[in-house]
Amino acid sequence: MYTHRRLSHDDLDRICKFPQTEEELYFVSPRFKYPLTPEQILELLKDRFEPTVVIDPVVNKVVAYANLYGHDPSDCSCWLGNVIVSPEYRGKGAAEFLVKMMRQEANKKLGAHTIQLSCHNTNSRGLAFYYKHGFIPFDMKITLLGGRKVITIQMKIENTNPS
Repeated sequence: MYTHRRLSHDDLDRICKFPQTEEELYFVSPRFKYPLTPEQILELLKDRFEPTVVIDPVVNKVVAYANLYGHDPSDCSCWLGNVIVSPEYRGKGAAEFLVKMMRQEANKKLGAHTIQLSCHNTNSRGLAFYYKHGFIPFDMKITLLGGRKVITIQMKIENTNPS
């Protein structure tokens, strides 16, 4: 149903339209400022790996985006970041496909046997999604969102068989 490929410069404007609110953009990255711009994505990509988009081949449209960061070869781990799905494709399998592809890329290109991510406690949809797909909480930290404290839950999955 979906395909994937490496992010291209032509994808940036479309991805910038995915976050619908300031809070939603914060879930994608606390370093981003609403509204999202291509320049913000490019700046963050300086320390990221495997920026990947999911395509709906029927309409040839980018429908989801994510990347990897924090690769630690000593413990074969990395972090999944900047996960975002187009509003019209939420709940339609695009996120599941994206996470599966990112796990495969992490394993194949970085040798990562553990994938970690951060998800805010106010992002209940994200927490439920990641838990449903095998990610388990292992830590949490308190961050600020618009002057209020938010719990960031860190989750991980063993990535030895990411098929």
